[in-house]
Amino acid sequence: MEYKLKAFCISALLILLQVNEIFAESGYELWLRYHLIEDVALKRYYQIKNSSIVFTARTQKQLVAKTELYNGLKGLLGFTIQETHDVKDNCLLVGNVESSPLITSLLCAKELDSLGDEGYIIRSLQIEQKKVTVVVAKKDQGLLYAIFHYLKLIQTHQSLDGVSVKEVPKIKYRVLNHWDNLDGTIERGYAGYSLWDWERLPFYRSQRCVDYARANASIGINGTVLNNVNANAKSLRTEWLIKAAGLADSFRPYGIRVFLTARFSAPQEIGNLDTSDPMDPKVKQWWRNKVTEIYEYIPDFGGFLIKANSEGQPGPQDYGRTHAEGANMIAEALQPYGGILFWRAFVYKNERHVDRVVTGYNEFKPLDGQFKENVFLQTKNGPIDFQPREPFHPLFGKMPNTALSLEFQITQENLGHAGHLVYLAPLFEETLQSDVYGDGKGNTVSKILQNYHETCGMSAIAGVSNVGTDLNWTGYLFGQANWHAFGRLAWNPDLTSEKVSEEWVRMTFSNREDVIDSIKRMMLISREAAVNYMMPLGLNHIMNFHTHNGPEPWHDDPLWTAYDYHQVTKDSIGVDRTDKGSRATGQYHKLVGAYFENLKTCPDRYLLWFHRLPWEYKMKSGQTLWNELVNHYYKGVEEVRTMQSIWTSLKDVIDGERFTSTENLLQNQEREAVWWRDACLLFFKEYSQMPIPEVYESPRYSLDYYKKIPFPYDWNKTQMFK
Repeated sequence: MEYKLKAFCISALLILLQVNEIFAESGYELWLRYHLIEDVALKRYYQIKNSSIVFTARTQKQLVAKTELYNGLKGLLGFTIQETHDVKDNCLLVGNVESSPLITSLLCAKELDSLGDEGYIIRSLQIEQKKVTVVVAKKDQGLLYAIFHYLKLIQTHQSLDGVSVKEVPKIKYRVLNHWDNLDGTIERGYAGYSLWDWERLPFYRSQRCVDYARANASIGINGTVLNNVNANAKSLRTEWLIKAAGLADSFRPYGIRVFLTARFSAPQEIGNLDTSDPMDPKVKQWWRNKVTEIYEYIPDFGGFLIKANSEGQPGPQDYGRTHAEGANMIAEALQPYGGILFWRAFVYKNERHVDRVVTGYNEFKPLDGQFKENVFLQTKNGPIDFQPREPFHPLFGKMPNTALSLEFQITQENLGHAGHLVYLAPLFEETLQSDVYGDGKGNTVSKILQNYHETCGMSAIAGVSNVGTDLNWTGYLFGQANWHAFGRLAWNPDLTSEKVSEEWVRMTFSNREDVIDSIKRMMLISREAAVNYMMPLGLNHIMNFHTHNGPEPWHDDPLWTAYDYHQVTKDSIGVDRTDKGSRATGQYHKLVGAYFENLKTCPDRYLLWFHRLPWEYKMKSGQTLWNELVNHYYKGVEEVRTMQSIWTSLKDVIDGERFTSTENLLQNQEREAVWWRDACLLFFKEYSQMPIPEVYESPRYSLDYYKKIPFPYDWNKTQMFK
């Protein structure tokens, strides 16, 4: 009996340990994994460097920062730091200008003032022959950011000897856009349902929402739009505003301001007016009253995001008014409270004879300088719609008198949803470092965004969120890296993909150099791989019309056709957007336009975006256009297989749950990459009448088969083909 009881206890303990391990490595912790440092010498080094602490916390944010620091040090170093009021050797001094006169006296006033509300300093100093590390900010929010950075130094095994860090965000508003619906679903969401538990708000305080705010603060995100750009007017009703205030209360300690998407026709839909004309005095008053009400419930309300006269959404053009007139009417209501308005520039005429690429520029360029000073024109990174690759939007560099907010998409609407490992930092970096030549060479999109802070008094970057109720937050583990990358590049748009990816790998997986190098390599080739097996050489918008997942270059109906985007015929492929075509090249600075216009200088990656070329066209590689296209599609699949091989090599160093989950993901990605490759090449082959060279593996199925299937599977055994 005693033996059986002992065996049972051991079995139960093992089960509990396994359960604990599963939860611990489910991905819920994101990059904030404060796990005990295994290297004994390194752990002892950090313990000595954090022998004691002087940290007087009085405000809510200071208490949040102090809790984060204590929890982080306890997890990483396995001990509780000794709190003291006296400066000792290897002491950590933490505070801001208001809470710590001692720390303030150690740094010059000018340097402290330069930190603004969100900047901070981490610096090694000596006080009376005692070595100390100072963590200081001007304001509470900067202090919280400083704590996350200090813990990151330890997480990533950085030396604290002679440390000298000064960080100030280069962009003022760093905002996530949630396309969450009020019923809990998420448009283009692939990680479960909305985090916002509207049913139990405003009084229910979800720990998940607190953890969400904490994660955002750790990477410098300071705002979140709660609801879908395709808005429901009732989100502005009193009962929903009170619920939103409950979320704002959860986010506030971490410096996250709440924004709402507003439906332009709300005065009619919920205000009982007979019009939403922005020039109507009754409409103006309705918006003033509504804004006043919002600030009663949410004193630090950030403002509105509005999608107007786009894809069926109502807007000022319904009344013969301009976008500027519509935006300014709402901006005026927000202005007394310090609120801002993000007005989306994603508008296009859904007309078959109009090139969608040129419509956004043509719509908004004439309005430069007509928007009020608290209005951002929120512009997508490219001129179509979050494609795997697009050239930068021509409005960047052409709107000097209007503040533009750059909009990225973190959720992978057109990049395999949560089923493909596609690291987006290279896409973000590619856009941010694109040279618009506005004031000469070196005038990048990044610099333009930063300069708006000087010329317009504000700057912003927005990202469409990929977060949901899945335990790992983003549907698959590496989706977290895209959330992380957006936050880091919003804080500093000049960081490199390589630097950001290494930081994430160190915080999420390991500080072992072989592990870091392997996972970084996998991540950094993943976006180019996706472009290659989906839409290489400038092809775009050939995904499935309904799901936006999987290939459908053959889609053709009276309302929308993929043929507008590839214009394939037996003779040629691509869209002529040069001066002889839709003149999209003319919307850029003349040097950039000439660069894209000239076939000798136009990069291959944008070739079919700007040019219509015969199948026999000789590429820079010496191959025909057809063979180059084939090569890219096959290369993309091989790159995914390389990613699989890299991941397999890490089996013994990655925990079981995260390894298996990613292994399964990559297997699915390989199947779907082959699906993309074979379906697209067989379709284009119908027109080129050219063979796929024999050196490549042959497509397994016919084009007719691929036109019928919804995803890779052996459909011949099903009723679909009987």
